[in-house]
Amino acid sequence: MKQERFVALHREAWNELQHWLDLVERKQRQALRSPRAGGFPAEYRRLCHHLALARARGYSREVTDRLQRMVQQGHRLLYRPPAPRWHRALTFLIAGFPRLVRSEWRCMAAAAVLFFGPALFCLIALQFHPEWAHSIFGSGQLAEFEKMYDPSNDKIGRSSGTDMAMFGTYVMNNVSIAFRTFASGLVLGVGAVYVLAANGVIIGGVAGHLTQMGYGGPFWRFVAAHAAFELTALVIAGGAGLRLGLTLLAPGRQRRGPAMVAAGWIGAQLALGAFAMLLVAAAIEAFWSSIAWFPNVLKFGSAALLWVLVIGWLWRGGAEGGDGA
Repeated sequence: MKQERFVALHREAWNELQHWLDLVERKQRQALRSPRAGGFPAEYRRLCHHLALARARGYSREVTDRLQRMVQQGHRLLYRPPAPRWHRALTFLIAGFPRLVRSEWRCMAAAAVLFFGPALFCLIALQFHPEWAHSIFGSGQLAEFEKMYDPSNDKIGRSSGTDMAMFGTYVMNNVSIAFRTFASGLVLGVGAVYVLAANGVIIGGVAGHLTQMGYGGPFWRFVAAHAAFELTALVIAGGAGLRLGLTLLAPGRQRRGPAMVAAGWIGAQLALGAFAMLLVAAAIEAFWSSIAWFPNVLKFGSAALLWVLVIGWLWRGGAEGGDGA
């Protein structure tokens, strides 16, 4: 076959493959998620065959050099060593996790309403009906809350324990709550609804009671910073649980088994990201939030910065020229 005929026959395919390889080398994630990525090994073998034919038939250097460059690009892509595990985990937390949260925005929005709705209701209601606090908590629990957030307490938010011991306590407590919120979605989604609403009532009840009795200053100084990670993570875990429950109730066009496997994989990734957020929240809570002598401008200024960072990360993390999700 003459060179002109050979080039005319394959030029369009080469151009498309070259464009895709260039996108991959520029780390454009949409290229790696395109259908072409799955068929690339076969395209690479065909390209190598074209190079061998061009050399055997004595085609011009222009043709063989172009094919050689494309083969080298393809070889780097196909046989590059896998990224280390820490790199894959970091990439997931920075980009993959926020994209996944955005892709499940309906469940996340429902979880946010179920959690923050009861919390705000209790916070406001207890300002007008402080006696309702005794319907939510026992007298011993209320006394413990008041002791923890007494303005004279050197370590606000706790009655005893070192920073490191409290870090472990916060990790265990927060992660167990998030896990229950996620796993309860298997009870047809009703479990996740209940756990989200119940936690909203508890958090709103504590905030409302302490604010009404004049201990709001220490309380809000304590919770402001770590709440950005902690409350958002609980909502995400709840959204993951709702995703499981909704799939169990209405699997769509898929059979229930495969649909639950897919939903479980998505939910597990969401829960994993939420657990990582709770580790950060526990560290802030143990080593920063409890320090009573920091001025309000530092406490609330750092809290505002953390909220901006968390919202910006979940809103734009992993986006490329749009949402990229």
